[in-house]
Amino acid sequence: MNPTEFLSSAKRLVVKVGTSVLTDPDRAGVVRHRVEAIASEVAALWRQKMEVIVVTSGAIGVGMGILDLKKRPKELAKLQAAAATGQGRLMQWYTTHFEKEGLHAAQILLTRDDLENHRRYLNAKATLLTLLKAQVVPIINENDTVSVEEIRYGDNDILSAQVAALVDADLLVLLSDVDQLKGPDGFQALVTEITPDLERAAGGTTKAVSTGGMRTKLEAAKIVMASGIPMILMNGRQENCLTKAFLKKEFSGTWFIPRKGSGLKGKQRWLGLTGRPKGRILVDSGAREALASRRLSLLASGVHAVEGNFRRGDLVSVAQINQDQEFARGIVGYSHAELEKIKGFKSDAIRSALGRKAQEVIHRDSMVILKS
Repeated sequence: MNPTEFLSSAKRLVVKVGTSVLTDPDRAGVVRHRVEAIASEVAALWRQKMEVIVVTSGAIGVGMGILDLKKRPKELAKLQAAAATGQGRLMQWYTTHFEKEGLHAAQILLTRDDLENHRRYLNAKATLLTLLKAQVVPIINENDTVSVEEIRYGDNDILSAQVAALVDADLLVLLSDVDQLKGPDGFQALVTEITPDLERAAGGTTKAVSTGGMRTKLEAAKIVMASGIPMILMNGRQENCLTKAFLKKEFSGTWFIPRKGSGLKGKQRWLGLTGRPKGRILVDSGAREALASRRLSLLASGVHAVEGNFRRGDLVSVAQINQDQEFARGIVGYSHAELEKIKGFKSDAIRSALGRKAQEVIHRDSMVILKS
């Protein structure tokens, strides 16, 4: 499919709005008219029967303006105070303007922990799909008012990619203040692979109110491309950028297109892209071949070593002994302590060791292969 054909075929979009899109060079912090401009464009897409989820930055930026802070605070407590001050004001602007456009909006605040827990992941998905069916615009932001480092994404680029995979979006749109991705050989209109050279050319951000930068946009691209979802990066400060792209097919920016036929589906997306492993299992080469090539379950006889402290039912990563890179992930059938006792055992020896019938360490239906 030609990249621009995605603009015609996409019916469910996730649009991430960066803080840099919502700021005004002449005024401190996020300003209302920039929020309203984005809301007007999103409403225009909804009127064309497109389902649009908005992942918005800006709560801390709004709070900085209210609190008269010139630079983004570094202390977590001050960041959370700015977020708490700004989140309500930001949502009020969105809600008020969407109502003028004949649409209702719903606020959803998420943390990494909400999506890494599979039960809450499914609950979030059900809520978002219900809102879309009711023609309510979901407005998502990270819950910066209570998040600590351990449960934060830290940047809405990553959060928007996880949301796109969660709802099986047709397209992720990142609105930034740049026209195109700049790679090692100059500006790029099309990316089909995130290479080490491309990552080295990307940088963070030096803006006073923002996080992220091009590096996190490439991380977002990795997530959606692994899900089989295309992504576009475009300049959200250009007037009517969304309506020009989707209604007039006048697009300028960078396309990130996954390989045809690639992409994790359903539970595999959570296993491979969202869940956070609680430990690691090291296997021998024979077990790796059985898992990666023959798609068999992992048995205790193939386990060489165990790392981390996990319980039965936790997500763990799998790597080959003496090779550091993981090649699979899955839901483990034994605790760390149990697996230490039976690693390398044949099935008939496990009953004697644990006092119960042997089972798969990771069943093939609860496993995703990341690299053959």
